[in-house]
Amino acid sequence: MESAPRIQIIGIGDDGQNGLTQHACHQIEQAELLLGNASLLKRFEIGPSERIEIGSDLDELCAAVEKVGNRRAVLLASGDPLFYGIANFLCEKLGKDRFEVLPHVSTMQLAFARVMESWDDAYLSNLATQPLDRVVDTIRTSERAGLFTTDEITPAVVAEALLDRRINYFTAYVCENLGTPAETVTQAELGDLKGQTFAPLNVMVLVRKRGAADRPSGSERRRRFGNPDDMFLQSRPKRGLITPAEVRCIALAELDLMPESTLWDVGAGSGALAIEAAGLAHLGKVYAIEMDAEDYGLMVENAARFECPNLVPIHGQAPEAWADLPIPDAIFVGGSGRMVPDLVRDAIQHLGEQGRIVINVSSPDNLLAVQQQISAAGLKPEVRMINIARGHDQLDRTRFEALNPTFLITGTSE
Repeated sequence: MESAPRIQIIGIGDDGQNGLTQHACHQIEQAELLLGNASLLKRFEIGPSERIEIGSDLDELCAAVEKVGNRRAVLLASGDPLFYGIANFLCEKLGKDRFEVLPHVSTMQLAFARVMESWDDAYLSNLATQPLDRVVDTIRTSERAGLFTTDEITPAVVAEALLDRRINYFTAYVCENLGTPAETVTQAELGDLKGQTFAPLNVMVLVRKRGAADRPSGSERRRRFGNPDDMFLQSRPKRGLITPAEVRCIALAELDLMPESTLWDVGAGSGALAIEAAGLAHLGKVYAIEMDAEDYGLMVENAARFECPNLVPIHGQAPEAWADLPIPDAIFVGGSGRMVPDLVRDAIQHLGEQGRIVINVSSPDNLLAVQQQISAAGLKPEVRMINIARGHDQLDRTRFEALNPTFLITGTSE
């Protein structure tokens, strides 16, 4: 039995029929049935007379597609149907073998082209399917961001939400009616967007100002440990070197801190782990060693914000920086450089009796070298490979974004 022809999902730009390729026009002309929302269907003079108008209800969309049967059908969609469009949903719901996709240039792609910014590492989102609070918290740590806005969540609303959370270090571009004679691109400071109105068809692009640090979340509710990464000031462009919250929790557990413990945090960065360790060892001391001046300054700010009187920030390079420090009960070493194994070797010599050392590395080479140093010192190494994926809502599903895998090595006395 001959299988039913695949349904063609064709992306349409703001210029409508005039912007389509010959092949796309031919598919529409040969179709027996045309599906799409009312605004798209009205813009096409070519194609079959039988047309089905589809709204925003996804169940209604699936039901309409199921009724196509063996007829040649074309489903009209906006821009690139696989980029925050309906094609991805339909393929997951009904199977990829039911469809073929002919994408148009996405208005997101056009927006980044208009402001002359690369979008290969930008955070991209659709406010029609993503909660504004989650989007704003992700923008906080992004270099660039591109947003499809909605009638309710306009560029002015986004700007206000960002400023309410003290995220004021982005230049904003609002790109309206892209690809049409009415195309307009507005560049502004976030504060200037408050109260402004724009055409419904717009894309908002945000570009971080050079050298701006991530501002922490405005929430005053703090955990004893495992606080979200965005609660801490982080430097740019080195953001991402912070020990992720999930890894931080495991590392703190492995350090086995008591209220009176003394801890060295070697390579403390902006201080996330040292700050939470100081809360656990509140009667002891945490010595946080960091050689980078910018990160050291951020650590001092973070420590003041989290009120950590027992955290002692030390601006210097190990091993010289720990020469006069008290003997530690536990040591944490974090980093990705080639010096990490040597630092571990030297640090172990200063551990107190029954002390523990925990090292977080990202490369297999450092993992092997650190294991060798721990074994050579007569300690027992225990290794964990940690893979974390964080869930994000996408349409009516949860999509998982994986963090970079990392290795946690613990050295303890036999």
